[in-house]
Amino acid sequence: MAAVLQATPQRYHAPTALTEVRSVWSAQALRGAGAVWSAREGALYWVDTAGRQLHRFDPVHKLRDSWSFGEDIGAVAECSRQAGLLLALRRDLAIFDPETGRLQRLHLAESAHPGNRLGDGHCDAQGHFWFSTHNAGNPTPTGALYRYTGGSQCTRIHSGLASSHGPAWSHDQRTLFLADAAQRRVLAYDMDADRGTLSPARTWLQLARHEGSPQGLCTDAAGRIWLARAGAGCVSCHAPDTGEELLRIRVPASQVTGCTFGGRDLRTLFITSACQPAADASLFNEPLAGALFAVEVSSPGLPAHMFVG
Repeated sequence: MAAVLQATPQRYHAPTALTEVRSVWSAQALRGAGAVWSAREGALYWVDTAGRQLHRFDPVHKLRDSWSFGEDIGAVAECSRQAGLLLALRRDLAIFDPETGRLQRLHLAESAHPGNRLGDGHCDAQGHFWFSTHNAGNPTPTGALYRYTGGSQCTRIHSGLASSHGPAWSHDQRTLFLADAAQRRVLAYDMDADRGTLSPARTWLQLARHEGSPQGLCTDAAGRIWLARAGAGCVSCHAPDTGEELLRIRVPASQVTGCTFGGRDLRTLFITSACQPAADASLFNEPLAGALFAVEVSSPGLPAHMFVG
């Protein structure tokens, strides 16, 4: 079910949901995340961070594949110059070949913070991989945002982060958006794409407690920002300049963790969710918690950038 909440600015029209949200894989993921569409394979890769699994879903042939790891896995990106995928494992960046099962570790990201683990990440238009780190067991925000360009070239861009998700970029690549789940806000940074530098952060969107916690986000072809909101059971679409909410799509799982566009015409919004037990026992009453969902929308997304390192 989708509902347009209010009139929108002339520049950014409200998109519409063309179908009901449907479960395409009842994976019961402990924490689904990191979905990325592979146009090359016609398939969606996504991870179960807490379940330590990488998943692949082919919607045309209804094929599902999974690979298990002995450690947490936070994100995945397709490689452009070699076969395989770039993975953000618990502490390492690595190349994984799904065809052979070969795993090649590339870089230990945070040797100075052994308690931190790698989280969400995506590639920018230059093919560089941006990812965040955090320590769930430490009340002090020891995490950071990094830019990885290959080999041992990994630059700390912004420190003092707690639990963050993303990033996503504006259509012109001049703004980077990062979800700060701990503070229930989405941050925006002015970005120099050539240098890979960011301005000081500003709060682009602040959510009240009843509006959920911001999680994964993505950008569509019109430049609008789509945001998964854990605890609120929805994905919302926003104008990139003002943060105004243009559309809200309800999902039959309360812990919505991420979203990305895929399918042949990039008009399918894939949505990940989580089924991790929480203090609220209502999670156990959600039969579709942890599923991968899909809904057709009126506006296409943008193709995922590949890692060039």
